[in-house]
Amino acid sequence: MNNMEKVFTYYDEYAQSTDGLYLDAVLEASEHWLDKPLAVELEDPVQPEEIRKGVQLALLKGMKQSAQAHHQMTPDSIGYLIGYLVNKLINPKQAVIFLDPAAGTGNLLFTVLNQFEGKASASAVEIDDVLIQIAAATANLLQLPVSFYLQDALRPLPIDLVDAVISDLPVGYYPDDEVAMDYELMASEGHAFSHYLYIEQSMRYVKPGGYGFFVVPSKLLTADGAEPILSFVKEHQLLRGMFELPASLFKDQRFAKSILLLQQPPTDRIVMPEVLLAKIPELGNALALQNFFGKVSLWMEEGESD
Repeated sequence: MNNMEKVFTYYDEYAQSTDGLYLDAVLEASEHWLDKPLAVELEDPVQPEEIRKGVQLALLKGMKQSAQAHHQMTPDSIGYLIGYLVNKLINPKQAVIFLDPAAGTGNLLFTVLNQFEGKASASAVEIDDVLIQIAAATANLLQLPVSFYLQDALRPLPIDLVDAVISDLPVGYYPDDEVAMDYELMASEGHAFSHYLYIEQSMRYVKPGGYGFFVVPSKLLTADGAEPILSFVKEHQLLRGMFELPASLFKDQRFAKSILLLQQPPTDRIVMPEVLLAKIPELGNALALQNFFGKVSLWMEEGESD
């Protein structure tokens, strides 16, 4: 077995030996591994991605047995696409600080952090106590410098400004109207959309010139009733791009997602660059992907020269 398979086998056998929930067993297995580093015998050199993928496979199996709808994980393909955009827009050789306000088990955040090879740190916020404990244990196994906060991310966060936010945003209504009243995107009637508020909150914590990379519904800016969020990103000059993810990633196209790219206007920029709206080709089409990435690279270079 390769290292990824060994990691998954360790978690799966550990979970099978317990009578509790699979996800709880994953957490216990991680804590056991941290206490006894030789609990999993891996072949050198061990790559962080091998460990992350092995843990991910165990979590995916556990989530299939979970009745909680929010126990979902961002696919690696989306994580790698966001990682590509991050590396194009942010120098991977400099120290970078990230934030994920809806971290879940941390898979998306860890996928991006692993690409920075120790030159990045992050804050992760999650309201589910089991998920954040799993994320914290995984970060320790991967030796990633991440600070975790168990709280409602739409309340004030005890963090400094960051270089970029990366997040797969929860979609739905936010029930706490009192908290939502502090947001421009509070609904005029009824509850506010939680994903609207997450976008507004996230960009509050981004430095001038910093970015927001959000996985959002593809019709976020075009659906009926989307005027508030569209007006918000235009008024604050935040919108840089919208990248529609391949249809094959979603069994039901009603739940298709895109990557929304926002940027806090740099202090020295007078005119905001062109907004890029593009559809990412199917991931199996190498030539189309090469052409797409070439188009994105050219667009980014033109934006940096403005």
